[in-house]
Amino acid sequence: MSALTRADGRTQRTDEARRQPRVARACALLSSGLLAGAFGYGAVNVLYAFREVPLDVRFTFHTALMQVNGFVMQSLMGLTILSCAVLAVRTSGRSRWAAGVAAALAFSSFLLTRFGNVPINQHIKRWAIEGPPADYAEMLGRWEAFHFARTGCALLAFVLIVLLTVPNFAEKGTRP
Repeated sequence: MSALTRADGRTQRTDEARRQPRVARACALLSSGLLAGAFGYGAVNVLYAFREVPLDVRFTFHTALMQVNGFVMQSLMGLTILSCAVLAVRTSGRSRWAAGVAAALAFSSFLLTRFGNVPINQHIKRWAIEGPPADYAEMLGRWEAFHFARTGCALLAFVLIVLLTVPNFAEKGTRP
């Protein structure tokens, strides 16, 4: 990375040095946006549609949706974590902090999914065949709480990466 020393003694990155994390920033922006969008769509549309249909329809559709989402959402979470972490390494200052926090938030959405939603999904899969237990409403409420938490984490990660594309924020983040 090339840098210039200004008259006041502070180091200023050249345009070449600023462009270096451009690919990492683009990957982080795309993957975090897709992740937040997918979770957000589920929270705003799918979840409320689930509440309007009979339970057997909900459980059957939920099971089918989770089979498809397993690979897609894990891939998106992994790409978001990786690209935000790479961006954190490739930048400095405020940008490094924001990208690192975004990576941690994406990792949190993964943990919430893996240890919160996935175990409940396994129960829902059985309910589609055997019928729900007496406490199914409480378990669905927990699933929704985990879903809103992971959606919030993904959305905050996306907002942080968006801020890194705003020139004033990003420029302040490149100063040592």
